[in-house]
Amino acid sequence: MSVSIQEDLQQLAEILEAAKDAGAAYLKELPDRATTSHPGALNWPALPENGSGALNTLAQFKNLFYPYIVASSGPRYWGFVTGGGTPAAILGDWLTSVFDQNAQLSTGIGDASALLEIQTGKLLLDLFGLPENFMGSFVTGATMANFTGLAVARQWAGQQLGQDIARDGLRVSIPVYSAAPHSSSLKALAMLGMGSANIEIIPTLPDREAMDVQALLEKLPADPNQPFILIASGGTVNSVDFDDLAAIAQLKQTRNCWIHIDAAFGAFAALSEKHAHLLNGWKLADSITVDFHKWLNVPYDSAMIFTRKEHAVYQVQSFQNSAAPYLGNPWEQFSYLNYVPENSRRFRALPVWFSLMAYGKAGYRELVENCITLANEFGSRLLETDYFRLLAPVRLNTVCFQPDPQKTNGLTIPELLNELNRDGLVFMTPSVYKGESCIRAALVNYRTTAKDIDIALTAIVKAVEKISNLKKASPL
Repeated sequence: MSVSIQEDLQQLAEILEAAKDAGAAYLKELPDRATTSHPGALNWPALPENGSGALNTLAQFKNLFYPYIVASSGPRYWGFVTGGGTPAAILGDWLTSVFDQNAQLSTGIGDASALLEIQTGKLLLDLFGLPENFMGSFVTGATMANFTGLAVARQWAGQQLGQDIARDGLRVSIPVYSAAPHSSSLKALAMLGMGSANIEIIPTLPDREAMDVQALLEKLPADPNQPFILIASGGTVNSVDFDDLAAIAQLKQTRNCWIHIDAAFGAFAALSEKHAHLLNGWKLADSITVDFHKWLNVPYDSAMIFTRKEHAVYQVQSFQNSAAPYLGNPWEQFSYLNYVPENSRRFRALPVWFSLMAYGKAGYRELVENCITLANEFGSRLLETDYFRLLAPVRLNTVCFQPDPQKTNGLTIPELLNELNRDGLVFMTPSVYKGESCIRAALVNYRTTAKDIDIALTAIVKAVEKISNLKKASPL
């Protein structure tokens, strides 16, 4: 053992205390920390021949890089759908690093972390009101959840056509349909060799991002027995629109199809009595993607792919480790490494279990409904400024809007966002809705309050008026 590691072991308690203090200091200042940073060129140190130990390295980090850590886990980081970390989730996540388990086996040899993962999956089914004929597997995020679900769908479709795609490669054409797929689904299709451009985009309903089911029916294969994959939206990116999942589920009565629902954060509508109907029909899906580093507010990275237990054979065929005898026979014992892409698996279930047990259904119901209420308030108050218009109604927790050029002296979205990012009080990102440039604000953080809406609105109005006045003073 090196001298520096040995010395760190001798003062491990002090090191952990320093980590606790650094974390507590960050969390204390989080509500006031900037949502953007501008580090420029940093004077990075070279790799040392002899390290300086953990505490000295922490001090170096604080001086060099800590000032540029943004408040992505804070109450006004609305650009991506990014949650924070609840206290219980942070506790579970820190212990995940300490315990350093490789969550794989539930029986036989190895650690018992998979047992907790199985139980956490059951708790999540209860939280979302999904039936027990689903099994859940933790992955890194929605991208890998969509990849996993679509990989199993690909294997299922191949088997319908007499092909073992996982073993022999993609030798058949599999139709894939969707109306407003997330970019991660397109990325998954590319990684799976199915082609991101080989997806049939179905028209949406007027002024919606939801699929026109009648248009879908007109595009489906003439042969009702031909297998196909349908990627449905359980909450789109820009307007959190939901496909008619109940109508889509009816296809399974007459068509040979796999229904994959991307409900990365829209799944949490199930916790709101007023919005749960948006998910009607999702219980009949074949696979469902849900992110937890979004609305569940656990630290990155954490997501789950739910798949129907009846499809386990296709899932194992897709991800089995049959060529590794030391990992056991995938058909004789349960191991998560035969159900998801990763062999090495962080103990992601632990922070989720901690948070679910700490706050329960009521805690998360309150969190979700608070974000929905605040999103509606933010949308209404944007309209009251008379500077903005909404491109879509606030359906859940995301506000999709744009400046009115007639009332803001031709203000552009990049101009507004650049000015807001200069101040760092609120972070939002540009997007495109139905062909129109827009700004989207997604509220999913448990810390966000009405005070944060006030702060954000004040900053936005100030930015609009500043840019407008500059343009008046310096006309082109």
